[in-house]
Amino acid sequence: MHEKILLIEDEVGLRTMLSDRLLVEGYKVEEAEDGEEGLDKASASAFDLIILDIMLPRLSGLDVCQELRKRGIATPILVLTVRNETVDKVIGLRIGADDYMTKPFDAAELLARIDALLRRLASRPGQGQYQFGSIRVDLEKSQVTRNDKRVYLTGREFQLLRYFVERAGSVITRDELLRAVWGYDRDTFTRTVDTHVRTIRQKLEETPHWPSLILTVSGVGYKLVFPSSK
Repeated sequence: MHEKILLIEDEVGLRTMLSDRLLVEGYKVEEAEDGEEGLDKASASAFDLIILDIMLPRLSGLDVCQELRKRGIATPILVLTVRNETVDKVIGLRIGADDYMTKPFDAAELLARIDALLRRLASRPGQGQYQFGSIRVDLEKSQVTRNDKRVYLTGREFQLLRYFVERAGSVITRDELLRAVWGYDRDTFTRTVDTHVRTIRQKLEETPHWPSLILTVSGVGYKLVFPSSK
């Protein structure tokens, strides 16, 4: 078991207890103590599950959930609420949360819910297939189509596109791409990322000079977005 979980909880005692229990169960755990930190971490790295408290400082759990879905991040979200937050539970599910638990809760039940969410994700039909407007990416078959016509990418181009797709909505730096896709050192100077992005745009974008899929984040890197997120 190596699933990676992001735990966003401001109550120190509960966060520590949950983190320790999840680690014992074999999960990898990253923590955030407020909504803004949680949103940043969830956007910057890939997780298998997010445990999200509703009542958070700086940014509420509902706002975090809604913003993650707007950014195209489909990671399963398990919301934690207190007993009198029935309305928030309903809203949370409507804006993209996958399940919720009411505080106080039994740790064994929480683990069962986590296991169920992860199993549901693993068996979900179409897993590994992503649709961005007219673009369809099938990670399992290593195939890309545009308007139902096959688009041929080189191996490196597909690796780069896959990295973007699996982190849709997140800003990815050039250094991170060089390390993850090419295996280069952090301080390597090269324009290979920009060159490959330009080629992918020419193959996938309606107007490569005015991209709507892979956007440039000035001075930082790139971000892949859903067409509705333009």
